Amino acid sequence: MDNLLSEGLNLMVFGMGFVVVFLTLLVFATTGMSKVVGKFFPEAPAQPAAKKAAPAAAANNNDELVAVMTAAVHKYRS
Repeated sequence: MDNLLSEGLNLMVFGMGFVVVFLTLLVFATTGMSKVVGKFFPEAPAQPAAKKAAPAAAANNNDELVAVMTAAVHKYRS
């Protein structure tokens, strides 16, 4: 029984060690690839978004939209 427990613990330690080493290498590889891609394909500077004016037609449709939504809620609850 002692031998079986020892083999189980040994397998667990090697398995978890392999996973930790693999994930560490994966982090370094991902960081390295990110730096290489950033060097060859730099990001363009961000441009501020232009403010969009609300269309006048949308203001007129708000009353109709409220009426439709109110009717739908009333129909759902009844």
